[in-house]
Amino acid sequence: MFSPPAVVIPDGAPDKGGLGEDLGSEEDLYEEFRSSGHRFGHPGGGGEQLAINELISDGSVVYAEALWDHVTMDDQELGFNAGDVIEVVDATNKEWWWGRILDSEGWFPASFVRLRVNQDEPMEEYVGKLEEAQEEDSASVGLLLGPGLPCKEQMRANVINEIMSTERDYIKHLKDICEGYIKQCRKRTDMFTEEQLRTIFGNIDEIYRFQKKFLKGLEKRFNKEQPHLSEIGSCFLEHQTDFQIYSEYCNNHPNACLQLSKLMKVNKYVFFFEACRLLQKMIDISLDGFLLTPVQKICKYPLQLAELLKYTNPQHRDYKDVEAALNAMKNVARLINERKRRLENIDKIAQWQSSIEDWEGEDILSRSSDLIFSGEMTKISLPQAKSQQRMFFLFDHQMVYCKKDLLRRDILYYKGRMDMDQMEVLDLEDGKDKDLNVSVKNALKLRSRGGDEVHLLCAKKPEQKQRWLRAFTDERVQVQHDRETGFSITEVQKKQAMLNACKSHPAGKPKAVTRPYYDFLLRQKHPTLPTTLPQQQVFMLAEPKRKTSNFWHNIGRLTPFKK
Repeated sequence: MFSPPAVVIPDGAPDKGGLGEDLGSEEDLYEEFRSSGHRFGHPGGGGEQLAINELISDGSVVYAEALWDHVTMDDQELGFNAGDVIEVVDATNKEWWWGRILDSEGWFPASFVRLRVNQDEPMEEYVGKLEEAQEEDSASVGLLLGPGLPCKEQMRANVINEIMSTERDYIKHLKDICEGYIKQCRKRTDMFTEEQLRTIFGNIDEIYRFQKKFLKGLEKRFNKEQPHLSEIGSCFLEHQTDFQIYSEYCNNHPNACLQLSKLMKVNKYVFFFEACRLLQKMIDISLDGFLLTPVQKICKYPLQLAELLKYTNPQHRDYKDVEAALNAMKNVARLINERKRRLENIDKIAQWQSSIEDWEGEDILSRSSDLIFSGEMTKISLPQAKSQQRMFFLFDHQMVYCKKDLLRRDILYYKGRMDMDQMEVLDLEDGKDKDLNVSVKNALKLRSRGGDEVHLLCAKKPEQKQRWLRAFTDERVQVQHDRETGFSITEVQKKQAMLNACKSHPAGKPKAVTRPYYDFLLRQKHPTLPTTLPQQQVFMLAEPKRKTSNFWHNIGRLTPFKK
């Protein structure tokens, strides 16, 4: 006996399982979907991947068609737009294929393409069609704008029209997700919990509401008769802070993919999501493809604005606003990247704390979320001016110092912390310190604003001292930046990070400064194969590229004798 497949109930329709009788059993329906060519799993896996490799190894030329835009700033990856035809050169990897478009080659996500139905159509014919289409577009723009319009203004009109068109399409996608998927999922409380839906869809409904307001503003500034005269830069500037809602969505997106992949292993969810798509009359792209749209969209804005600025004369009334809008959207992308990095760091910080012996006081995550710098210094303590070698870890808002175990140098003991919000840092000259009456070299002093707390620290070398002084400045800049941008870690995220860390260090087992992500963080991208998932690649847009985090590098220095 079988249970009928999940059914999508249109608005106003009774919740009945009659559709299940018409469709037959789950097994029959699953076979029907498979035979009809629907793709629910990874397009690069299984028999298809094997068949592609056999064709390529036999000398055949294999073409794939892009289902979705692949926006990337990585020179080892192949960027393309939906509809582009790609020659598949290597498909041996499940996640990433190597491909070629005209003179460009690179890696691209296999899940973004499907094999062309007609493999016999040569690439030259496709290129010819592409050039013809471009000529037709150019001619049509010329007719629309008039024969005397300069080329640069025609190109500006093209970019403006593209921005408006893609924005309208994007609103349609968001509406389809909210009304076609979320609305139907909420009717099936037997299949989905609110927590699952929040994980899968994130705050996409909030993004949908904002984007409708943003499009309305663009439409007001759009000159339909003469698009090149449109002044849309101010609209981006007006809403630049609103775009920060994408940070939450981008941070959650990997979790959404994980949750969705678990559900898609169960047939009834496969049928349900496909029925949602068909009922809403959406294009033939799986739900994970639709959920990728906001991640790609926030990265596409700087690219579109850069193109618009390129074809905007400096004398144009919109030039300064477009230039400012480009910088603003780049900053939004940078902020999203930075927040994602910080959220990824909290798990590592929690694990670091769990490895410290004799920890006292509140958790490090209660106030901090980023390690700024770390290293060894000599701490001179009052009142006997006793010198002690200590390991210092400078986080935002506080600095923790620890003592190394005499025998096992990879074990640290908590010795104290300093509240950096209450400290001022003083650069001391070499010589005798008046307060402690001791001779110091490469020294700096941390003194509370009330003067009741003083810490004298000495580095081994002058350059190390200068690096620490820069680190203390960086810490204050970071705190100020977090305050201005409203960055914070939720209590739920803190508790989950500490819970995960406790699980990795069961009671009774000896602790040590472990580095579970050390290799992952230090490993540079493979020279021939991307190391991260496709959906995580598309929002690595920040310019200039952030230096590799020193977090685990510094902790790794503490384990020279670790076997």
